[in-house]
Amino acid sequence: MKHAEMVGNWVSKWFTWLVVAVAAFSFFVPSIGVAIAPHTSLLLGIVLFGMGLTLTRKDFARIFRHPWPVFAGTVAHYVIMPGIAYLLCLIFHLNGPTAVGVILVGSCPSGTSSNVMAYLAGGDVALDVSIGMLSTLLAPIMLPTLLLLYAGNWVTVPATSLFLGAIRIVLLPIFLGVLVHTIFGKRIETVNRILPLVSQTAILLIVASVFAANQAHLFTAETALVIPVVILHNLSGYGLGFLFSKLIRLNDPQRKAITFEVGMQDSALGATLAMKYFHPAAAIPSTIFSIWHNISGSILSTYWRNKLNTDKSAEPKPKTTKLQEN
Repeated sequence: MKHAEMVGNWVSKWFTWLVVAVAAFSFFVPSIGVAIAPHTSLLLGIVLFGMGLTLTRKDFARIFRHPWPVFAGTVAHYVIMPGIAYLLCLIFHLNGPTAVGVILVGSCPSGTSSNVMAYLAGGDVALDVSIGMLSTLLAPIMLPTLLLLYAGNWVTVPATSLFLGAIRIVLLPIFLGVLVHTIFGKRIETVNRILPLVSQTAILLIVASVFAANQAHLFTAETALVIPVVILHNLSGYGLGFLFSKLIRLNDPQRKAITFEVGMQDSALGATLAMKYFHPAAAIPSTIFSIWHNISGSILSTYWRNKLNTDKSAEPKPKTTKLQEN
């Protein structure tokens, strides 16, 4: 178990570059990724089951004890990111599977990577986790609704299938994870220590399947437009999320949490749903988003952490009296 934790820590440290390496490998050796593709729903289910294993009643109670920042952050997430995605599709003249893929990743709940980034930046991690949990629980309703609203002009959106699929792929694994945690309690703490490794391995396999399935579509003019669109989408989410949290007068740790929760998406869910319900090319924006938001999130969290350390070191030290020194 100790060795598995060490490997998990190493994978976490180099995860972004591992995603790039797996994507490159799958492009040149697609056979493995093609074999994995039919099982992407199962792989995502493993990730979300692991998420459920880490949740307790306290996590749900926290939403009701301090509902305002949680609801505000969740609303901001589901208003800002799909809206930006739609505008970018219009500005860059995207259409078909590419446009659907951009809107799909924009309509997904927030990603678990944001929890790590909020922690590193000195943000309100409890708020970050609560927004992520609520946005994920709302995904079966929000995903088909937002896709009908924004992507209905490009494709026929299977709203009912998406709703039922999201319940099966998202809510059921989380519910089972919470149920197992409730039944076994502290006895699963050992398992929880290796969950990051299991989840990250599953995400890497999903990335492999997406790149293998889209080998023929990766180097086209339309796909090349996805990179600047994804970068602008993510950075606009950070900027508007921070501005929104400042306008409603949240404190600095809460602003950091909402910034990451708005700007970072559950790209693994986006890629899985794209492969299952749309064209494989619709999964490309989610996969590129997965790589980019880990890079941008790391840069932003490092900047905020360094700024926090600088501010603390600049604070005047309290004067000590002779009595205190003695």
